[in-house]
Amino acid sequence: MLADRIEHKWIACFAEQVAKCALKPGETVAILSETQSRALNVHLAELAALSLGARVFHLVLPTERNPYPAPVRSTGASEAIGGLAPVVQALASSGLVLDLTVQGLMHARETAAILKGGARILSISNEHPEALERMRPDESLMAEVKAAVKRVRGAREMRVTSAAGTDLTVRLEGATTVGVWGWTDRPGTLAHWPGGIVVSFPAAGTVNGTLVLDVGDINLTFKRYLASRVRLSIEDDYVTRIEGEGTDAELMRRYLAAWGDREAYAVSHVGFGLNRAARYEALAMYGQRDTNGTELRAVAGNFLFSTGANEFAGRFTAGHFDIPVMGCDILLDGEAVIRRGVLTDAFR
Repeated sequence: MLADRIEHKWIACFAEQVAKCALKPGETVAILSETQSRALNVHLAELAALSLGARVFHLVLPTERNPYPAPVRSTGASEAIGGLAPVVQALASSGLVLDLTVQGLMHARETAAILKGGARILSISNEHPEALERMRPDESLMAEVKAAVKRVRGAREMRVTSAAGTDLTVRLEGATTVGVWGWTDRPGTLAHWPGGIVVSFPAAGTVNGTLVLDVGDINLTFKRYLASRVRLSIEDDYVTRIEGEGTDAELMRRYLAAWGDREAYAVSHVGFGLNRAARYEALAMYGQRDTNGTELRAVAGNFLFSTGANEFAGRFTAGHFDIPVMGCDILLDGEAVIRRGVLTDAFR
């Protein structure tokens, strides 16, 4: 069991990450949390920012009742702010926002307005700090993520294949591609910690083919390594068939159906992990309360497939899957950048 105790080493690792966000002494730092946030991380963020000379204030919002028919997990789209204009204004006028909401502000409806005000946001994933302490800032990771973003933005097509039977094509014209390496030092930008991910939000009607989730792939909404194969048929962005006889396929079918929303079956984003420090086996090391699985999303060489909201294609839903798929070949305009789940040197 992991103890929820403030440790000096965790203050130090939080301070190391926050310092990479170009925090200056005397700068205003807003710590955004909610009543169900991990209190230990909120305290560590405060102590870390204070140790760097920041002027810190807290915004603590009540975690609202879940209005949906199913539990909401790992969406990256916190609803804690609830459109409250004074909260948005306070965050937008801050230099740095440390986001410790349960789901995070990555895809929240208010994030664009906060960033437009000039704030920069560091979303600290809802992990136990014992996991975060291993994900240290890495300048070489930043360089590799930037190179990967440039390569994907210049490509016309991503094709994903695997020995398990995956053959998925994503047309990249009109896609929005972003990369995260774990910190941000520019006004009007957002990063999340842990980092090491490149994702593309495809334009509408651009994803087609078959995705086979094999034994050992990971459904992070359920925080579960798959024990049986699941075959997804995808037509013009939408999952049209979920085939498989095991528990994993049944869980997916039931969860997607629970929303009563076609958009829950749509592709949200696709991408891959680049963080060689992220561990595939980490999900087995923590209880479900102590992990949000962001490290697994960043594992080097995984194909990260997600369903649910894609604001760039005009689709919104609270239903969401993030699924790191291992052992794939990922080709950009025919050039393999990942082979059998292993990164090439294409971005170095």
